[in-house]
Amino acid sequence: MPETAHGAGVLTNPADPAPPLKRTLALVILMAIGSINYVDRQLLSLLIEPVRQDIPLSDTAFGLLTGLFFALFYASMGVPVAMLADRINRVRLVAISCVMWSVCTGLCGFAQNFWQLALARFGVGIGEAGGTAPSLSILSDYFRPDQRPAMIGLYTVNGPIGVFIGISLGGFIAAQYGWRTAFFTVALIGIALAPILWLLVREPRRGATENSPPPPSEEKAPSLLSTIGIFLTLPTLRLLLPASGLLAFVSYGLLNWLPAYLMRERGMVLEEVALWFGPAAGICMGLGIWGGGAIVNIGARKSLKAYAWAPAASAFIGCPFLLAALFMPGWGLSLILLLVPMICVVMYVAPALALTQNLAPLRARATATALLLLSFNLVGLGGGPLMIGVFSDIFSTLGSENSLRWALLSTIPISLVAVALYVRMGQTIIADHETRRINYAP
Repeated sequence: MPETAHGAGVLTNPADPAPPLKRTLALVILMAIGSINYVDRQLLSLLIEPVRQDIPLSDTAFGLLTGLFFALFYASMGVPVAMLADRINRVRLVAISCVMWSVCTGLCGFAQNFWQLALARFGVGIGEAGGTAPSLSILSDYFRPDQRPAMIGLYTVNGPIGVFIGISLGGFIAAQYGWRTAFFTVALIGIALAPILWLLVREPRRGATENSPPPPSEEKAPSLLSTIGIFLTLPTLRLLLPASGLLAFVSYGLLNWLPAYLMRERGMVLEEVALWFGPAAGICMGLGIWGGGAIVNIGARKSLKAYAWAPAASAFIGCPFLLAALFMPGWGLSLILLLVPMICVVMYVAPALALTQNLAPLRARATATALLLLSFNLVGLGGGPLMIGVFSDIFSTLGSENSLRWALLSTIPISLVAVALYVRMGQTIIADHETRRINYAP
């Protein structure tokens, strides 16, 4: 239903949509919600080896549970939930979704077999579909267009924070009290955060931060087909979908399997993973995601091509370091070299999300973001962990003692294809921003 200044408690001053304190509060709380989102998503990947001791499963099965099964439900619900977010109160939608995915995370702790674990992961995926896209739509109405790359870079640091909490806290709890307790603990944290969001963050007026007057509140959101048409019409977005999807394929694949690789082939124990890999992964990914947004924020002042060149350069730089890391003796040298690809492989995230927010119509931002996340999740989360798991089982069947190493190396050619797509995208960005200014200006 339409949102009005009186009926929905929205902000009313177009020139100054919200005081800095309220903008900051919204950003911090949504970052916290997003961090728990990633903790719940990542926890099973960390606990592959402990879970395997209770529920004997192949690497392919874990690839399905951490990747494709989760991604199918997350992605399939992402677009309809985002369309709902373009039409109703987004803050309440995110809060309700947080409760749902947290409850389903707790159910993972009760699983006794593959299908019980799979059903719980289905629920986590459905709930988390109401997280990122509506949250970014909310924040885009709190922060001006020139602030968005840095803001989105800061917001998406929730991923590394979630990785750090999931690996370090989850690993510690699992080592001390068992893997089931780890699932129960993070579920309770998410359930506690939802009412804080509901009570403290106000729904902003759509278009409140745009440089030109916003459309009337009665204006209907574009249809799904119209929003898809934007991606098909603008060459930049048409290239962005596969380019960012392939880098998501690599980043999710590495993130989901590096803990198991370090434990299985480099001799780390769970306590060492929690102590060393957790902080390393969280800090490096935080630097990469925030750094990608910050670099583009600065570079775009000179040329909008920075949205393409920064992700391309970072992905290219990470490849030789990954190659070297996987051939180092012992986990110490491997982990040191892995710091670089763990930074580089996620630098695409903030520029891709900011570019989508900038090029989409106001009332289609959540839906457009969900379409981008569909690529992230179907191609990236759905394909990356599964491919590595399948390749690991194949190499193991062929007699390799380092099957996970060779499976992880298979991500390097995929990174190089993504680099080529981003280079091509750099040739279309300026013209497409001009098209957006003419056709989609609020």
